[in-house]
Amino acid sequence: MSRAPLPLRNDEKLIFALDVPGKAQAIEWVDRLGDSVSFYKIGMELLASGDYFEVLDALAKRDKRVFVDLKFFDIPATIGGVIRRLSQWPVSYCTIHGWHPAMMEAAAAANTSDMRVLAVTVLTSMGRPDLAQMGIDREPVDVVVERALAAQRAGIDGVIASGQEAAPIRAATGAGFSIVCPGIRPGGPVGDDQQRTVGVAEAFADGADAIVVGRPIRLAADPRAAARLIQQEIAESFKLNQ
Repeated sequence: MSRAPLPLRNDEKLIFALDVPGKAQAIEWVDRLGDSVSFYKIGMELLASGDYFEVLDALAKRDKRVFVDLKFFDIPATIGGVIRRLSQWPVSYCTIHGWHPAMMEAAAAANTSDMRVLAVTVLTSMGRPDLAQMGIDREPVDVVVERALAAQRAGIDGVIASGQEAAPIRAATGAGFSIVCPGIRPGGPVGDDQQRTVGVAEAFADGADAIVVGRPIRLAADPRAAARLIQQEIAESFKLNQ
């Protein structure tokens, strides 16, 4: 059975994508952003450095929440073992691919901590032509909602999905299911590899529990100021919805 979304403070609803090549750069970014960011996503690039769990531990020691975004996909027994071991670390979110019900059931059963397991639905860099090349000739929103419902039935705690699909996911799954939206573009599309993007206020208005932001902060002239502006927009969004 899916568990309720994590109780997040407003400042924890912004997750910064710590896409860096190693520990030194990761710590530099945490210092640079200071109290403007309380939640960090660490992914595959950092894993390849060999510093992954050192960075995870360093974030936890600074009282930062950690999102392990490694998109696990394997046979159910292997995924169960991975989630069982990962749940012993101070992790708030982790990701698996949401394509295989038995694998998702194994992940849900193996999670023995407060960590929330999120299923990746359709990557935000993909559109309908990309799905068609994979033999799925359907609109992304239809595939995303179908996979979200499958994840919920399997006991997974929530999904990773574009903000464009947050509203239909929320309508289909109800309030007790986590929705985390990457590909957020505060100032609108910027011509990068993300196709299905939305702004901050739109994502939360449509039911997101948290958003993931990388390049709009990382490439800003003043990254800390950019993060603070997003935090302000999040706070204002929730004031409007009270």
